[in-house]
Amino acid sequence: MSSGRKITLKSSDGETFEVDEAVALESQTIKHMIEDDCADNGIPLPNVTSKILSKVIEYCKKHVEAPKVDDRASSVDDELKSWDTDFVKVDQATLFDLILVRFFFPAIH
Repeated sequence: MSSGRKITLKSSDGETFEVDEAVALESQTIKHMIEDDCADNGIPLPNVTSKILSKVIEYCKKHVEAPKVDDRASSVDDELKSWDTDFVKVDQATLFDLILVRFFFPAIH
């Protein structure tokens, strides 16, 4: 899946995450920052903790790596839906934080 270019995301608690550009592009906000050449020194996400950012990155990676809708069989689609369902089986505080972070990552359903 490696797209070559890496993007650094910075959580509110100072942790940095290096991700493939394709993963970062799952966020329209981050996509615009990349397009505006604002990503060279990393992209700060001041309202996103490292715990939540790591979960969001996990989600985005899974969806980037999944075959495109036109190419995948219904079993693959069902598997991804099942994975999504399991993804949100977290404690209430984590779920609340994931809901709040949808501003940056609207791909999270």
